[in-house]
Amino acid sequence: MDDEGDGEAPPRSGGVDDRLFLQSVARALDVLEAFAASPRPMSLGELAQAAGTNKSAAQRIAQTLLSRGYLERGRDGGLVPGRRILDRSFDYLRANPLIERAMPVLVELRKAANERVDLSLFDDLTTIYAVRLQSKRETFYATLAGRRVPTFASSGGRACLAQLPDEAVDDILARSDRKPLTPKTLLEPARIWRKVKEARRDGYAYATEEALIGEVVLSAAVLAGPGRPLGAVHIAGSLSEWTPDEFRKRFAPLAIEAARALSG
Repeated sequence: MDDEGDGEAPPRSGGVDDRLFLQSVARALDVLEAFAASPRPMSLGELAQAAGTNKSAAQRIAQTLLSRGYLERGRDGGLVPGRRILDRSFDYLRANPLIERAMPVLVELRKAANERVDLSLFDDLTTIYAVRLQSKRETFYATLAGRRVPTFASSGGRACLAQLPDEAVDDILARSDRKPLTPKTLLEPARIWRKVKEARRDGYAYATEEALIGEVVLSAAVLAGPGRPLGAVHIAGSLSEWTPDEFRKRFAPLAIEAARALSG
């Protein structure tokens, strides 16, 4: 396994000092993150390939993670993410003051809307769902916190983009890997920009079947201050029950009010 600091360090954010970067820790995280693209049990060789490392390094990392509970053995003997990872998710959720403030607001919003209510967090090129309160009918992925979606393709992401300066929006779109989530995902920057400008005008963004077929969703940004989006409040419904215009008319005021209550 590579020693700390050996090799070329990957791009990083958050003001990290490259002189203090530990390559061995990064390699371990690469192994855990390999499951993002392949949520199934993997052999050691498959895990090494997915993590971009050699089999010897992957074996040492895997044994360490197995010993700490961050990897487990599946029924077929393959490696899967361990339950200990859920402990760290719990630590993050209870340590985030926005999520603590948001829960009573989201619960009341869920009662008023009788549709799925989400809180997403803005993270540059992606948004990540931190809280998901289910409605009466859901698909599996729509019930799981921790799912990331591209900022450009999410109503919540566009609600956040609408709060940023034009040059920041252009930068995010230029760096985004604009691949479709569904056949209806908007990919062209000009069309995405139209949606961002609509969100600036209306105070919320909406999307129809861009992330999930059959779903209409609208979102309003939660702000730490002017030009500083933290995330978004979402309300999602089914096109079998709502037209997009009816859904927007009914739920946009509720989402905007909830987002304002959490901002500042």
